[in-house]
Parts: sequence; C-alpha cells; structure tokens
Amino acid sequence: MNSALAGSPGAQQVTPVRPTSMPASEPPNSEVPRDLNGNIRDQVLFAYDQSSLDDRAKTVLKEQATWLQTYRNVSLTLEGHCDERGTREYNLALGARRAAAVKDYLVSLGVAAGRLKTVSFGKERPVCEQSNEACWAQNRRSVSLVADAMTSPTIGMRF
Repeated sequence: MNSALAGSPGAQQVTPVRPTSMPASEPPNSEVPRDLNGNIRDQVLFAYDQSSLDDRAKTVLKEQATWLQTYRNVSLTLEGHCDERGTREYNLALGARRAAAVKDYLVSLGVAAGRLKTVSFGKERPVCEQSNEACWAQNRRSVSLVADAMTSPTIGMRF
C-alpha cells in the first residue's frame, strides 16, 4: 500500500461540485486541473468509526474512475480524514484505512494502482471545528487531489 502519515494542521474548504459532460479529448497537462475542478466531486464521507464505502460514496468514486479513464496521464493523492474523537494514533490509522478503501474501490473500477497514492491526516485537518455530530460528519471523509503523473507532486486542485 502507498500509505503515508502526515499531521500538518490547516483547514480546507470542502464544496462538492456537480459533474458535467466529459471532454472528448484529453487537454494538455496544464489544463487538466482547470477541467477537473468543474467536472467531478472530490470527496466521499464515512460513518462514525468506519472505513467502508456506502452507495453514495461508490457513486462519487465511479464518477472519479470515469474521469481518470479519460485523463490517463493524471494521478491522484487520496487523503483520509477523521473527526476529532479518538487519539491521534487511532485517527491516523482510521484515516489510512479510509484512503485505502477509496484506492481499492477505484482499482476495482479499472484505475491503475500506480496512479493512486494514499495519505492520512487523521483529525489534523478538519473542515469544521465545532464539537457536534453535524460537524464531525463533515470531517469523516476522503478527499481526492490531482497529482501530476510526470513529477508526482500534488498540484493542489481538487475534484
């Protein structure tokens, strides 16, 4: 597994984007993030203390797999995140399982495993910082980020 642990703090703004039609031909590498940003949702959510994918998550991942089949030069970094409950170590492990579940499902849909890297941030990068269920539910997620296949750094563009 291509899993790494990281713990740098910082919040991210999460806004799902509705998919539109896929392009007929692959644009140059410099245009991929711009195209991706408007076409596919970038995150899936998880139940409390779970790393299994529900039907809604699978639908989002099918959209991502279709997009990745169109853009074969693109790689993804799959981030696993948790809510604030539990120890740092437990949440890093849970975040790793969540990212791995997303990777495994994308691979089962035909995406090459070598195009997918996983990383866990545990509870270190919440999108919501209130201590209530509605907020915790937003933090239990996996986020897909585009990485350039030629150099492999994360570009920072989200689906």
